[in-house]
Amino acid sequence: MAETNGKDLYLETFARMEPALAGNGGAWLAPARKRAIGAFADLGFPTTRDEAWRYTNVQPIASTQFEIPAGYHKDALTPEIFERLTFEPWQCSHLVFMNGRFVPELGTLRSLPPGVIVKSLAQALSEDRAAIEPHLARYADSQGQAFAALNTAFFQDGVYVGVPKGATFEEPIHILFVTTPNGEKAMSHPRNLFVIGEDARLTIVESYAGIGAGVYFTNAVTEVVAGDGAVIDHYKLQRESEEAFHVATLEARLGRGSSFSSHSVSLGGALVRNDVNAVLGAEGADCTLNGLYVLDGRQHVDNHTLIDHARPRGSSRELYKGVLDGASRGVFDGTIVVRPDAQKTDARQVNRNLLLSDEALADSKPTLQIHADDVKCSHAATIGQLQEDAMFYLRSRALSEETARSLLIQAFVSDIVGRIKIEPVRTGLECLLFTRLPRHHGPREAS
Repeated sequence: MAETNGKDLYLETFARMEPALAGNGGAWLAPARKRAIGAFADLGFPTTRDEAWRYTNVQPIASTQFEIPAGYHKDALTPEIFERLTFEPWQCSHLVFMNGRFVPELGTLRSLPPGVIVKSLAQALSEDRAAIEPHLARYADSQGQAFAALNTAFFQDGVYVGVPKGATFEEPIHILFVTTPNGEKAMSHPRNLFVIGEDARLTIVESYAGIGAGVYFTNAVTEVVAGDGAVIDHYKLQRESEEAFHVATLEARLGRGSSFSSHSVSLGGALVRNDVNAVLGAEGADCTLNGLYVLDGRQHVDNHTLIDHARPRGSSRELYKGVLDGASRGVFDGTIVVRPDAQKTDARQVNRNLLLSDEALADSKPTLQIHADDVKCSHAATIGQLQEDAMFYLRSRALSEETARSLLIQAFVSDIVGRIKIEPVRTGLECLLFTRLPRHHGPREAS
């Protein structure tokens, strides 16, 4: 199917679903949906001729006839699978979605501090319009980005979290999005909105996973609003099925003196694109973006980040690491923008890639756009294999080549995993990576 037909399919699907979508969010949201699908009609799917997509061909998504499933099979999420996907046991609330729909009986919502709201977005659209309308669909670019436009047009559910001024929410909130293809080419468009008030604190985990074999498509958008002095720790764990397509956009807006950290871990999926954009829109905001991608076979993961320093005395730290085996491909394209008014900015960006196969490929493009003169900014990128001298040192300590390689790879990824503050998630990922990381001999070690 040609790309044009792929676009037309979504336009036809929207026309068919528009009456039902109009009832999801009320009349006030309907114009935003129509503007979004209109923008998609003009944009079409991006191609490798677009600079932002030059390394990633989304034709496999555009040429597949995906449909939003009519339901879900909750029995597919067995207690054993639930425990594996949630790193149980840990003290937190779990909100579970299957094929894009909230399934409250599969999760647990624990006691919340006064004033804190945690509910499905579908419910919040009708009950919390005054809190949601100023923010929902205001930050993700549904006019210039095709996948954000599709999400805005089609989203049916997700999570809304509202934390009032001064509230401290110590327990994490875990959101689990599960797809069960069950022979269908299913698609879902999860939408999340987190609004954190002045001097409030929140820790949140987004997980995406698949149960069973089959091709499916997840297209997620998360918008984060941090009030002055707010502290937000955000984690995204992507463990989609090996045939899945996953596209995700995270948009964060940071207030004065706020702190936002996001940790992205990509392990699954055949074709994955993560866009993380943060605007430091007030003085003294702080942003940390960490990422890890561990790939094998013919997996393709593309990480695009943008940190926009719009006001003075902001700081940002960014570290993305990739481990690539087989014929996989990893892409990192990170941009730091320092606006003319953003004097005293301190920004650092690093991308490091470890290739374990002669067929693996890494593309790294760190970029600085500096329009102020009183700043400290740096970036760096490396692509290489395991170092021969490190291997020699470990082998001289009577370790086998396989053990030495395993230790070096684990040391490489531990720099990211060790930054995860939630102990059950950190321990669970360490165990998962221990079983997943390659142990074969691979290519000749290079210095």
